[in-house]
Amino acid sequence: MCPSRRLAVLLLLALLIAPVLAHAGFWRDVLSSGALTASTYLTVKDDKQRLATRDEASAFVASAGQIRGAHLQAALQRLRAEHPQLQASDEELAQALLIQGSAPPTH
Repeated sequence: MCPSRRLAVLLLLALLIAPVLAHAGFWRDVLSSGALTASTYLTVKDDKQRLATRDEASAFVASAGQIRGAHLQAALQRLRAEHPQLQASDEELAQALLIQGSAPPTH
């Protein structure tokens, strides 16, 4: 397609969608939809990380500390960083994560 024809097509498209884009509600809806999608994604991602951490905590406890996954390791490091006064062993913390039912996110 020649450049002048391409420009004409783009101008025609711009004229057709300009009224939609000019509508104030359009941008509000786009931003609202994007925020909701991001929030949902982060919630699902956090839930998946919590589930992975619980699974790894279960394997860690069942193997007497022989199986140590990355999610569990990150959760233990985060717990110790946020609560430096903790004197619990890794196994005790893993058991607490299992009892609690929801491990802290690992991000």
